[in-house]
Amino acid sequence: MTYELWNILDSLKSPKYKWVDLSYPVSAETPFWHRFNPLKAEEKFHFDPDGFRAIEYTVISQYGTHVDPPCHFYSKGRNLDEIGLNEMVLPLCVIDAVEKTTTNCDYELTVDDIKEYEKTHGEIPAGCFVAMRTDWGERKYKTFDNHDDEGKAHYPGWSIDALKFLIETRKVTALGHETSDTDSAAAQEVHGAIGEYYVLEQGIYQIELLRNLKELPPKGAIIFCTWPNIKDGVGFTARCFACTPA
Repeated sequence: MTYELWNILDSLKSPKYKWVDLSYPVSAETPFWHRFNPLKAEEKFHFDPDGFRAIEYTVISQYGTHVDPPCHFYSKGRNLDEIGLNEMVLPLCVIDAVEKTTTNCDYELTVDDIKEYEKTHGEIPAGCFVAMRTDWGERKYKTFDNHDDEGKAHYPGWSIDALKFLIETRKVTALGHETSDTDSAAAQEVHGAIGEYYVLEQGIYQIELLRNLKELPPKGAIIFCTWPNIKDGVGFTARCFACTPA
């Protein structure tokens, strides 16, 4: 007897495909928002004398690669445990914004950028996960905010029009990026985090501080986004990974 799902899994684990880790290892050196505290680890039990090890970790909900459920910014939004399992495995589209964000660290991805992507790769399908690639993860952990001499941060983000196009017109299920915020740092100086408020108020989730998007094709991969099933959770560190043709 054969089982269809097992055969599919065998195929995905074959040399025809590769698996890419999209999350940072969790440690005190992991990238995180500057107003949060780093991970704290305190050993509570040890092999000698207890016969086993157990460590108590203290960590903020949005730490390193993490999930933002709607309730993170929207009081009436879904909690972490209300996100469906079928929303955690999705087709993945990766929009390459590396060139523009390298020359302009304050760049905001536009609707024109999305349409240019679609000219080459076809229309972004409904129900997918769209990630903006900036290769921001190539930076050292302490330079993620990219402060200038006056202490102002400079990192890219999504324009509000691009977010509206993806959510209202293309009907995507989730979004992600390699920076720590939805909005660019410069845009936040002007109008606050309107992009992030908008995304989460639409009832979808996002993943922040992704990495290794450079290893994925513009279209064709599958993303898996996992996290602890915390009751009434407002977010948590996420283990995200993708399966893509080798």
